[in-house]
Amino acid sequence: MTRSQRVLAIGLVLGVTLVAFESTAVITALPTITDELGGDSLYGVTLAAYTLANLVALVAAGELADRHGPAKPYFVSVVTFIVGLIVAATAPTMAIVVLGRILQGAGTGAFGTIAYLLVKRAFSDDRQATMYALLSAGWVLPSLIAPAVAGTITEQLGWRWVFLVIIPFAMAVGALAIRPMMAFGRVGAAGGARSRIPTALGAAIGVGALVTGLQFANPVAAALTSIVGAVMAVQFLRRLFPPGVGRARRGFPAVVACRILATATFLGVDSFVPLAADRIHGASPRAQGFVIIGSALTWTLGQWVMARRPQTSPSRAVFTGFALLLTGIVLVTPVLHSSWPLWATFLSWAVGGLGMGLLFNPTTVSAMSYAQPGNEGLVGGQISLADAVGFSLMGGVGGALVAIADRTSLNLSTALGTNFTIAAVLACVGMYASRGVRRSGSTTAAAPAASAA
Repeated sequence: MTRSQRVLAIGLVLGVTLVAFESTAVITALPTITDELGGDSLYGVTLAAYTLANLVALVAAGELADRHGPAKPYFVSVVTFIVGLIVAATAPTMAIVVLGRILQGAGTGAFGTIAYLLVKRAFSDDRQATMYALLSAGWVLPSLIAPAVAGTITEQLGWRWVFLVIIPFAMAVGALAIRPMMAFGRVGAAGGARSRIPTALGAAIGVGALVTGLQFANPVAAALTSIVGAVMAVQFLRRLFPPGVGRARRGFPAVVACRILATATFLGVDSFVPLAADRIHGASPRAQGFVIIGSALTWTLGQWVMARRPQTSPSRAVFTGFALLLTGIVLVTPVLHSSWPLWATFLSWAVGGLGMGLLFNPTTVSAMSYAQPGNEGLVGGQISLADAVGFSLMGGVGGALVAIADRTSLNLSTALGTNFTIAAVLACVGMYASRGVRRSGSTTAAAPAASAA
């Protein structure tokens, strides 16, 4: 590996680490922010606004990187992210915090998409699997330390410093990563393709309406808003994803479908186990974070196992990953009973994390094998979009079930159990869809969609 490649690799991994630390730290500080600014009603909006802005940005970043090279959109993203941090840190009201989170989501959209693009273009085939594993490993350290660091900063200095201390890190990442990116300009004819950014905006509005509608107390308003949002989301996402995703057609469409299912399955449980530890077991914030640390560690372990076994059939790896996710869901479900020990939950959900790690790297490598010179950003954006859609939809469903439990006689254990059941069903669907996962060249498959037409 050349010196330029090493610098680029460090910059890309630190970029992922930056996003992971910021996301985890802000979630830790958010309850205090809403308490101080009286913004309980905007708590969910703050999370959704970030995700939806990120959805649009990752499509835009991939397109702009293919058209103009990765350095310019990455620079704009870093600047936008820093501006978002400043806006949130100085916010006098919760509405301004939401604005800051929108800018932060828009800024971080480029980090993953451009990282995928550059791994494909800057590193040889035999190094790419290791690089994808390193990128995923960038989430591990923040998952371990960010809650404690953010909690301490919030208690000792105030929540505004949670945003401010990230700014120097963001500037350092930009300075380190952008210079080696300049060697990679536009390749191929992507510049003549029709822009997909308006379509991404329509998809974000549709997903946002669907997720928001699920939260409404009025059943008529909830049904109407959710239906309209679902129709919009499906129509626009169909234009962003390759044809055949809904049927998990063999090749690239099956890879994208499996990523949507995997992200939704994992986060449908991982995001709500800490809530169960809090509300059902009365655990401390530190203990709430501890119960899911095991899954972060085994996710990384699974990534490294697959990175060192590139000859493994991606279809088999993805099937095994979904099977372990399903096993993890079954094993972790007893957390819904107050008598179940949390240390057992730590071990149980580590099984699910291992499954996610085993399937994540093969799907990334398989997806990027379909990228041709000039459309690496398109393919990287589609796989990142799949992750964002899975997170947004399952987070919205789970949030709606929790909200219903708060408003009605439905108890929290039943609400979370329903969410776990949905996740288990998605894992079963993923096992079926995994049969179509192939790398480019191993079978006839639909090429990635090149436009929003």
